[in-house]
Amino acid sequence: MQQYYTYILTNSKNKVLYIGVTNNIQRRIYEHKNKTADGFTKKYNVNKLVFYEITNDAKTAIEREKELKGWKREKKNALVESMNPEWKDLSLDW
Repeated sequence: MQQYYTYILTNSKNKVLYIGVTNNIQRRIYEHKNKTADGFTKKYNVNKLVFYEITNDAKTAIEREKELKGWKREKKNALVESMNPEWKDLSLDW
């Protein structure tokens, strides 16, 4: 069964947030960390995975991404802290 991930990345100082969706979280984080594509995360050095959710439905993951993007920063911070209170890079153990 295919899994889809809605995720939040930040930079080293936790000042910038990026919200994305993917069907392969390890590959996608690798791409962010190695700056393989031009764009926001490369420009602002955003590559620290601080939050993710898993679903079996692509549409659900995309809808969640859009929902999170509409939230104020304070609410996004609270979501991250509910899973990761220390804002550690969750991908370091991979």
